[in-house]
Amino acid sequence: MNAQEIIEYYNLKKHPEGGFYKEMYRSNGKILSKNLPSNFQGNRNFCTSIYFLLTSEKLSAFHKINQDEIWYFYAGSSVKIHIISPQGKYTTVIVGQDFREQEHFQYTVLANHYFAAEVVLENSYSFVGCTVSPGFDFRDFNLPSRKSLSEEFPEHSKIIKQFTHH
Repeated sequence: MNAQEIIEYYNLKKHPEGGFYKEMYRSNGKILSKNLPSNFQGNRNFCTSIYFLLTSEKLSAFHKINQDEIWYFYAGSSVKIHIISPQGKYTTVIVGQDFREQEHFQYTVLANHYFAAEVVLENSYSFVGCTVSPGFDFRDFNLPSRKSLSEEFPEHSKIIKQFTHH
């Protein structure tokens, strides 16, 4: 199994942040906008999940969403997630299968934290799943420019430059 086979088999599409994805689940039930925090516009499904694939050549750029996002490791290389909290604290976590090296099969990136991801091994790929609740909507997606994110967190400008597209 290689990245191209997974992309073709699951008919994955390019994601704006980088990598490839396909929505695999969207619950039928909805949460009405009046029952959601003010940073949500419109109704949301209870839950959504996607397959997400990164390659060594394609990073996932810094972005944030209004919801917690749970990452699950499936196959390939481990993936390193870079996180900047709303308060400016920078951390990393590795999602993968080697728990003896403090890797996590599952990890939750908290709502409103900027995060980016990269494949750990060269010439490889990472195949993961991501679940979001309330369900994902692109209205919740913020993909900042390098300039705006660096202005917000100047102390992290080096890592921001590495993990933004523009």
